[in-house]
Amino acid sequence: MKKTEDVQQDIVKETFQLVSKRDDNVCNFLEGGSLIGGSDYKLIYRHYATLYFVFCVDSSESELGILDLIQVFVETLDKCFENVCELDLIFHVDKVHYILNELVMGGLVLETNMSEIITRIEEQNKLEKQEAGIAAAPARAMSAVKNINISQQIKDIKLPDLPNVIKDFKF
Repeated sequence: MKKTEDVQQDIVKETFQLVSKRDDNVCNFLEGGSLIGGSDYKLIYRHYATLYFVFCVDSSESELGILDLIQVFVETLDKCFENVCELDLIFHVDKVHYILNELVMGGLVLETNMSEIITRIEEQNKLEKQEAGIAAAPARAMSAVKNINISQQIKDIKLPDLPNVIKDFKF
């Protein structure tokens, strides 16, 4: 387990070194590094402000198609987060993965129509809000119980005199 995490970190480091040192005026395609698989794989990336979006694909993929896919992904993120930034990607990684899964799943491009993707994301947000309402029900119930002031009501309960009850009880 630890070894695979180390390998993943090494791949991220190598990819960043390959991509970040390139000038903005060069093409956005390069052969994968030694850890990625060499010439059989390509890194296709786009650089937006401080964000790098990098896809690693095999040699059979269309480079321009992947660049277009990155563009759709970034524009969708931008619409969902209103000017996407690093913090959005870090603190909402689940939404980022959901958006990416609407675009690509199992290595296949599923959807590139941004309006269709946005519609699916809005549907997901509605479901999350409904579930949040259901999940919050126990907390609301506890709050209502606390507001009833049960401890005072228990003190106000009139119990019969216990010695008289025992005396009247026949064994």
